[in-house]
Amino acid sequence: MRKMKKDLLEVEIHKDRPGLGRAAANAVSKKINELLQSREYINIVFAAAPSQNEFLAELAQKNISWDRINAFHMDEYVGVDKDATQLFGNFLKERLFGKVALRNVFYMNGNAAGLEEECNRYASLLKQYPTDIVFLGIGENTHVAFNDPHVAFFDDKKDVKIVDLDVRNRLQQVDPDDTSCFKTLEEVPTHAITLTVPALFSATYAYAIVPGEKKAEAIYYTLNSEISERYPSTIFRRHSHSILYIDENSASRL
Repeated sequence: MRKMKKDLLEVEIHKDRPGLGRAAANAVSKKINELLQSREYINIVFAAAPSQNEFLAELAQKNISWDRINAFHMDEYVGVDKDATQLFGNFLKERLFGKVALRNVFYMNGNAAGLEEECNRYASLLKQYPTDIVFLGIGENTHVAFNDPHVAFFDDKKDVKIVDLDVRNRLQQVDPDDTSCFKTLEEVPTHAITLTVPALFSATYAYAIVPGEKKAEAIYYTLNSEISERYPSTIFRRHSHSILYIDENSASRL
């Protein structure tokens, strides 16, 4: 494992995805248990994507007082059947939320009759339970949650909003061999609900788990570009308690 630092962001480069997942889960479980020593409960926002699989599998095995954790997810598709495996709430339920006894799980509803009202409901929950820890991925176009470059406002006045997804983001969701993804671009929703950039990075601790060769370009821009909305993930470098976990493949352009 190698370490480096860019601005405020700590970076750990691991050999492969399993090693990355183990290291991130070890660090996170230690931080959770540390916080729970002085807190009745803590609040965590989770990312949902295949890039999180190894991390979530390891985290589910940790000795953590899950019944003292309130869980959120950071985004959700609009207009997808409530039982679809592609829904991020369902993804997290299968991999973690349904495996451990959490204090609360707060799901977004991308099929709500009033989507603006749903955004406001979720934003109110986030205010009631301020985020202690956020787990993020980074998209191929450097999006965080569903904040693509054209909607990733670092000074966004909203905490939760409806966004349209750019084509590169939607293409990333296509994998004919993965049941948690879509088979064709036409199947991928064009809109989603997302936590905004300020809402995500209001968390006290931010962990990014980003393995795989397809993320190499995004990691390069994350660490080497000017911090700007053109590359949303560059905002990590302004967060005082942030760690980026990558593997040799996602680090291949550094």
